[in-house]
Amino acid sequence: MKILVKRIYEPAAKSDGFRVLVDRLWPRGMSKGNAKLDLWLSDLGPSTTLRQWFNHDPARWEKFRRQYHAELKDKKELVAELKEQAKKGTVTLLYSAKDETHNQAVALRTYLLRSQDK
Repeated sequence: MKILVKRIYEPAAKSDGFRVLVDRLWPRGMSKGNAKLDLWLSDLGPSTTLRQWFNHDPARWEKFRRQYHAELKDKKELVAELKEQAKKGTVTLLYSAKDETHNQAVALRTYLLRSQDK
């Protein structure tokens, strides 16, 4: 599986493959046309409570990641949909956060890659 992570504000590229927005909220200032999405899985984003608690604080990253992974276990159908798409070709998980290291797309990518053989 080839799963990439990219900020939605970066230009789309052919190498992105299947582009999936994994934010619960639509990105500020981004028109639907400019997003060039194949799919928006808002329900795959972290819960509002978890997202607001985390607030992109690197000191909370590990706990956020663990809790988000626990939430993903209850979203088996959406996770399976992404995994199936990734078997067909490259999937790029799109996010809007400014922090390129500590965001739900990075955590989701880790989860998908760890669970690819399950």
